[in-house]
Amino acid sequence: MLETSARLLRLLSLLQTPRDWTGADLAAQLEVDVRTVRRDIEKLRALGYPVHAVAGAAGYRLGAGAKLPPLLLDDEEAIAVAMGLRTAAGGTIAGIEESSLRALAKLEQVLPSRLRHRMTALQEATVAVPAGGPRVDPDTLTAIAAAIRDHHRLRFDYRTHDGETSRRTTEPHRLVHTGRRWYLTGWDVDREDWRTYRVDRLTPRIPTGPRFTPREAPDAAEQVSRGTTSAPYRYRARITLLVPAEQAAERIAPTVGVLEAVDAKTCVLHTGADSLDAIAFYMAGFGFEFRVIEPPELVARLRDLSGKLGRAAG
Repeated sequence: MLETSARLLRLLSLLQTPRDWTGADLAAQLEVDVRTVRRDIEKLRALGYPVHAVAGAAGYRLGAGAKLPPLLLDDEEAIAVAMGLRTAAGGTIAGIEESSLRALAKLEQVLPSRLRHRMTALQEATVAVPAGGPRVDPDTLTAIAAAIRDHHRLRFDYRTHDGETSRRTTEPHRLVHTGRRWYLTGWDVDREDWRTYRVDRLTPRIPTGPRFTPREAPDAAEQVSRGTTSAPYRYRARITLLVPAEQAAERIAPTVGVLEAVDAKTCVLHTGADSLDAIAFYMAGFGFEFRVIEPPELVARLRDLSGKLGRAAG
């Protein structure tokens, strides 16, 4: 049988898993009787852990309290949190760098040496390329996330690429992060259509609107990818690639274009640019055999460039 202190830590670890525990289940895991489990639950509550009783099942669940109590992390969770904090310290969310570094310092101080060595190896082998995108206010992200969670309409002022500001009302669906920018996808109430908004260009209005019933929504990541890789540009292209979609995805990032599988050997790339030359050079750089579906101007430009390149090589 575990000593009392060790048993309390084991009990806390069990309760931190996302499930309801009956007293009998906990007793079996800890190799004690149900009465001992009840006493240990009361000790955890006295230490500030919000252990709630589950009605009707004589069970327990660890819930949210007025303050954050200490958490128990296994080895993999500790490494993941540490690396996540280090990434957040140099990320695209303004104002959390200092708090991320403080939390990381606390975590590193108590990491066992075996985990500290693993984390050091990961840090030394990893180089972060600055995102270079606009930074967003964390309060804006949390306000949007809360509206999504609670199914509340979100009202905000939105600044377009041209600098014009308008009032928008949406049924928010998802936040999407591309590595450089944050986007919100949602149903635009006034335009009656699914839209994508850059989070760095919006200012939420408080309070939020009334609750809504979520409607069937398109894939948020695909919606952002389509909206940022073809819709904003002068030329939109559809190009058949003579390789499987999985192989093409290894070379073509979602921020470049949207891949649509056709069969086991081909796929279609939806992309765009402000010049035909940019699309042509992109396609040549990928190294795949391809056929242009549209626009016809791209076909003509490829023939022109092919002739020039052929003469240069000859």
